[in-house]
Parts: sequence; structure tokens; C-alpha cells
Amino acid sequence: MAGVGAAFRRLGAVSGAGALGMKISACHVSFSFSQLFDKANKHHFLHSLALLGVTHCRKPLWAGLLLASGTTLFCTSFYYQALSGDTSIQTLGPVGGSLLILGWLALAL
Repeated sequence: MAGVGAAFRRLGAVSGAGALGMKISACHVSFSFSQLFDKANKHHFLHSLALLGVTHCRKPLWAGLLLASGTTLFCTSFYYQALSGDTSIQTLGPVGGSLLILGWLALAL
């Protein structure tokens, strides 16, 4: 299982770099949903850091999968809505949020 933890640690690092890239890119673009974008970016950073800690829990595969999929669904739905104004995929946000909660609980195992 050490390989699983290392993979999620790398994914957390790449995800953090992606969050930083999104924030830097947003500084050069004007859009009307900047608060929503900032919310998505804050959660993207936070859960990238959580992925770094997956190595230290007893169930790294479960915690990593839940955190990674939750981050993807939650943040992507908010990023998309903030940048496009289209609300058609906003229903993915609560699903992603639920997966993030389960991921944090899996870290506690």
C-alpha cells in the first residue's frame, strides 16, 4: 500500500500546482463570478493538501479516491460555473462535497 500513498501524495502536489495555476490565470481575466471562483480555488488548495496526508492513514486508497474524486467534482462544478456562467453542472457540487466529507472521515480511520 506504500505505492498507493505515494501516488496520492504526487497527485496532491500536482493538484496544488493546478490550484495555483488557476489562481494566477484568474488574476489576468475578468469574470462576473469571482467569489465563486475564489471559493472553488480555496477548496482546491485545501483538499490538495489533504491528499498529501493520505499516506499517513490506515486506508490510503479509500481516503485518496474519495478526496480526489470529491475535489474534482466539487471544484470543477464551481470553476465551470464561475468562468462560463452556465449553471447546468452545479448539481455536481453537493455530490463532490459529500465525497470530500467521506474522504476526511476516511483519513480518521
